[in-house]
Amino acid sequence: MQDAGYKMQDSVRRNITKELMAALYRECREALSVNDYPALTVLRDKAIRSFEESGFPTTKLEAWKNTSLKESFSTEYKVVVQPETGVDVQKVFLCNIPHLDTAIMGQLNSWYVSKDVPLMKLGNGIIMGSLAEALKQYPELVEAHLGKYSGSNGDAFTSLNTAFIMDGVFIYVPDDVKSPKPVQIINVIHSNENLFLQSRNLIVLGKNSRLSLVHCDDSYNQQASFSNVVTEIHMGEAAFMDHYKLQNLNNSSTLISSSYFELETAAKLESHYISLNGGLLRNNLRLRFNGPHGGANVYGIYLMDRKQHIDNQVFIDHASPDCTSSELFKGILDEHSSGVFNGHVLVRRDAQRTNAYQSNRNILLTETAKVNSKPFLEIYNDDVKCSHGSTTGQLDQDAMYYLRQRGIGEDSARMLLMYAYADEVISKIDIEPLRYRIEDMVKKRLQGELQICEACVLHCNTPERPMEFMIDMSKI
Repeated sequence: MQDAGYKMQDSVRRNITKELMAALYRECREALSVNDYPALTVLRDKAIRSFEESGFPTTKLEAWKNTSLKESFSTEYKVVVQPETGVDVQKVFLCNIPHLDTAIMGQLNSWYVSKDVPLMKLGNGIIMGSLAEALKQYPELVEAHLGKYSGSNGDAFTSLNTAFIMDGVFIYVPDDVKSPKPVQIINVIHSNENLFLQSRNLIVLGKNSRLSLVHCDDSYNQQASFSNVVTEIHMGEAAFMDHYKLQNLNNSSTLISSSYFELETAAKLESHYISLNGGLLRNNLRLRFNGPHGGANVYGIYLMDRKQHIDNQVFIDHASPDCTSSELFKGILDEHSSGVFNGHVLVRRDAQRTNAYQSNRNILLTETAKVNSKPFLEIYNDDVKCSHGSTTGQLDQDAMYYLRQRGIGEDSARMLLMYAYADEVISKIDIEPLRYRIEDMVKKRLQGELQICEACVLHCNTPERPMEFMIDMSKI
């Protein structure tokens, strides 16, 4: 995005309101649309009108009744409408997981940053880099997908994000191409200001293509922030994606992360949501099967303590026959933390032979921790196999007694049971070096030793000893 000469003094902190964002849009509209194709400018205007009609969501809305943004909006923020300057990127992006070879794409305060070129085209046809740059170089490719999968549900945050599309990550994998290595997106928040951020990502997988994507959201310091991130992912016929969403933000952060997956015939998705830290985290995941024989497994693990809050909203639309979906979300909540899970599976009239399963399980470690869980099936076809379930309780006291009788201390026994509970989800991670690192981080998190990293969620630049349980396994 080119330098705009914005009228609004964005260096001044302000309380975020519907009126402020609408006024800012009108002041910045010309600069925002400088590289637009005609349909994108129309899309922006339509999105801001939709946002003005709805405003920011409140607890009066059914989808938000258990998640209040009142405290998040009580903070004054600087609205970021230009890339940050004067930051040493080499000190921010330090991630280097042992034995994990990835193509790293960095975002600093929601803007794409690169040491070399803002947009790369590899020899196999893969394009990846800045969305703002892709709008300039490949407008036809962007136009075919941007806003096509996120614009129909009337979500206020998605509408606001669409109006303010500025930059983010763009990835294109052409037909019959397999990405030679996993791609890692590291979105780091780093500032001495309280920032209000918006980032837009677009990922397009062609027919028979394959991509592993590790997407990290991280804080560099303890400064307050509010992030509104929208990611659209289109998966062509028989495409496969192994997707990881990792969240490790400070306790003063609010993150609204909305992901829209569109699966064509026989496309397959493995998606993992791993939430380790954050003041208020809301994951909106919407997935649609556009053709038959598609499949999606969606896993989630969240570990909350203090006054942290997590809200997972999962909507899977079985719009085609012979598709399979499975959801498994597990949470451990301590102290005064709270959680929400709303899982909605829609089986449309012509979606014969659908298989859909959803499960949410939670462990509450204190009487003050709480969770609201609502798995839901909406079915308009008789030829289906669908089930759902939800459980909330405490650690298994019989298992605790069994471990204590074998000489294991109470704290170690609790730790072992919690880790075994979380491992059902962690074990689904197919990238082995990543799984080892997440295992180590979860152990630290359960012991209260993992705070936000000084770089990314996979803080590995400095040598560290893997976390081990102090348990004599021979006694079990």
